[in-house]
Amino acid sequence: MSKTLTETTTWFLACKTSDVAENLGACVKYKDDQIAIFNFSRRGEWYATQNLCPHRMQMALSRGMIGSTLDNEPKVACPFHKKTFSLVDGHCITDEHECRLKTYPVKVEGDDVFIGISQDDINMDAYGF
Repeated sequence: MSKTLTETTTWFLACKTSDVAENLGACVKYKDDQIAIFNFSRRGEWYATQNLCPHRMQMALSRGMIGSTLDNEPKVACPFHKKTFSLVDGHCITDEHECRLKTYPVKVEGDDVFIGISQDDINMDAYGF
């Protein structure tokens, strides 16, 4: 007999759309976790990742530069170490065998920006990614 795990997402109001400048990031807090949120207006998309750069363990990704790979994958580069990560799934683009980021779903309703937290995220140690 197998068990099926159903993941429940809790959406929290992270900010207003006007709180994050176009093509930049900001940091929001959910409980004890810092989450980087990015307004990638050139793509018409929003992304969210852990704010902690797993390479050198610094809370810096919300200040990173965003852009796209040659394959048009959205990415963020740590402002200190230049490690580059996918905004879609968090893998390290610079070195595929390196660390990865925790990513979160984002939805925009009117002027409100919400980040989705799964049940597993609520008590997670985000710094293990």
